[in-house]
Amino acid sequence: MTEPATRAELPTHVELPTHVEFDVTGMTCGSCAARVERVLARQDGVARAGVNFATGRANVDFDPALAEVEGLTEAVARIGYGLVPPAPVEEIGAERDDPEQAAWRRRTLVAWPLTLVVLALSTLRPGDEWARWLAAAFTVPVQFWAGLPFLRGAAVRARVGTANMDTLVAIGTLSAFGLSVAGLLFGDPAAPGGNTMGPGGHAMGPAFGEHLHFDMAALIVSFLVLGRWLEARAKGRATRAITRLVELGAHEASLLDPAHPDGEHRVPVARVRVGDLVRVRPGEKVPVDGVVVDGSSAVDESMLTGESVPVDKRPGDAVTGATVNRQGVLTVRATAVGRDTALARIVRLVAEAQGSKAPVQRLADRVAGVFVPVVLAVAAVTFAGWALAAGRPLDGLLAAIAVLIVACPCALGLATPMAIMVGTGRGAGLGVLVKGGEVLERARGVDTVVFDKTGTLTVGEMSLTDVVGGPDVLARAAAAEVGSEHPVGRAVVAGARSRGVEVLPATAFEALAGQGVRAEVDGASVVVGTRRFVAPSPELEAAADRLEAEGRTVVFVGWDGAARGVLALADTVRPGARAAVAELAAMGVEVALVTGDNARTAAAIAAAVGISRVMAGVLPGGKADEIARLQSEGRVVAMVGDGVNDGPALARADVGIAIGTGTDVALETSGITLLSADLGGVATAIRLARTTYTTILQNLGWAFGYNLVAIPLAATGVLDPVVAGAAMGLSSVSVVANSLRLYRFGRKPAVTAVATEPLDV
Repeated sequence: MTEPATRAELPTHVELPTHVEFDVTGMTCGSCAARVERVLARQDGVARAGVNFATGRANVDFDPALAEVEGLTEAVARIGYGLVPPAPVEEIGAERDDPEQAAWRRRTLVAWPLTLVVLALSTLRPGDEWARWLAAAFTVPVQFWAGLPFLRGAAVRARVGTANMDTLVAIGTLSAFGLSVAGLLFGDPAAPGGNTMGPGGHAMGPAFGEHLHFDMAALIVSFLVLGRWLEARAKGRATRAITRLVELGAHEASLLDPAHPDGEHRVPVARVRVGDLVRVRPGEKVPVDGVVVDGSSAVDESMLTGESVPVDKRPGDAVTGATVNRQGVLTVRATAVGRDTALARIVRLVAEAQGSKAPVQRLADRVAGVFVPVVLAVAAVTFAGWALAAGRPLDGLLAAIAVLIVACPCALGLATPMAIMVGTGRGAGLGVLVKGGEVLERARGVDTVVFDKTGTLTVGEMSLTDVVGGPDVLARAAAAEVGSEHPVGRAVVAGARSRGVEVLPATAFEALAGQGVRAEVDGASVVVGTRRFVAPSPELEAAADRLEAEGRTVVFVGWDGAARGVLALADTVRPGARAAVAELAAMGVEVALVTGDNARTAAAIAAAVGISRVMAGVLPGGKADEIARLQSEGRVVAMVGDGVNDGPALARADVGIAIGTGTDVALETSGITLLSADLGGVATAIRLARTTYTTILQNLGWAFGYNLVAIPLAATGVLDPVVAGAAMGLSSVSVVANSLRLYRFGRKPAVTAVATEPLDV
């Protein structure tokens, strides 16, 4: 058991952020987490505090002008717990043994052999004096060494006037041990059976000293330490998602250094700085995020995106740390290192998600917060009832011990966070990054999914197909679009260059969202954009109508106040889009398309992927309004976009799902980020949310049901204290084991056989 941290262990001169995380020491059950959370929330300047028992972590939002780390630490220390700065999640390593798991393993391996000896002596030679003393001797290390964490925890709580699960265990096991010692020292082992008469002629139950309970005390402690070991192992398995992500990164890099005799040398990745040049040979992992400055190769990005086909990289292309160079030699200039890399951001996102809470946990938190005092009261009433009403105080003491041991707020405290920890970890393994428990709970109720078109349902790499107008139309349009980052603008420029058209210089470039671009080209004010932006002639309108009927995207080109021509472009439906839509429909989710494109083009795309509801001609700002309109109909809406120009809609939706590779904007504006462009991840995210929520309800049902049944059975003497100890350990392990079943979650096959080849629309 880790002792509470002292002030000396914490940084005293740091620039305090408004959000800070701590590892909480000394917690042993859900009631501990609830108590620490209440104390933190009551401190001046604290806006929000959350404590997760499963991860042992506290998240606090506070005003640095009103609160400080030392004050928070001292407040928690006053109730017997500690706050310590957490290790950076990106530094987690698989080689590091879990000290908690190792400690419980040692105690289990010592306790059980001794306990089996005690059990044999108590069962086979109960009346032999030497066997009784030997059983006592073997019980001492079990009670006071194997069970030391419970006793120490109870003592710490007692010093500050509080109680937790350790208190219940310590009182219960010490009562059984103390009763046995008293019977050994003062009882008469030769006393006949029957009842010893107490004051007033009341029967006290079996003769005092006739039956000792060393085996009971030893078995209770052994079952509890075994349960804690199994629980620690299972919790360690639940955090492997972060470890696996961290292990994806490279450990060394070939740093180019002109001062070195060989021109380069191997260094730890931590020594690479932004701007440094690193060489990546075939088969090596890219050590940092960067830009290729020399060489060409195919890079396997499946570790992060799930895409199995390597991506060609040439000078000017970006590469991501942890991806694998498959062919040529690349020279890469580092643009992000350490905690600023995409992998490190993803690791932190998963860690934060695993430490988050879901709204459904609130009831369990409230119950756990008052659980221990209620159990102590029930145990006292149980003893009094047996002693006063039945006249059997010894039986009453055993029943009270059973009540103390069987009560388990641990299961309540683990029910929700364990499921969230495993669910979000499994999602990360499938390329689905979920921001936390609240997002999971919202996502499980999604009944409508709205897809953006360009870059989401389609690849977003449009190509120029038709040019209507004079010879200057394409040249001036390309000149105006050179400064644009929009897929249409890039396609116009690429189309001009592929046709050998000279791209003229342009000045005064201006992009108007949802309308088009304007620039000065060869002394003329050139505009490229929609009908609303460029008033076309009837002839150009007719040409545009014809092209749109064929599913093309059209833009109008004009200068000097008159429309001069029409350009037509075609996008490609993303592979797997039709299968993803079919899978969502099979799940009972309605699918819609929202786009700023015209109705004809939008309808062609929708028909290609199997979507019937289309919202076309919607400006970027209007997408959020469309989401709000669907929500006003009582729908729970998920918006799927690229995380850049769909930011307002992603934020307005009940659940924002960004397609991308973990970019800053995508991670910040969405609740869920799909690391790959595979739209099947949308259905995976919703099914994962539903499955995780079901697991949470199962865990809570077991935790509440266990206590509702077990405590009355213990109070009435039906449940033996030894059986109570085994059941108490089993309750926590069962909740954790049920959560671990989420690791078997995987994407189901498509519900129907559908074409997944790109469709040119």
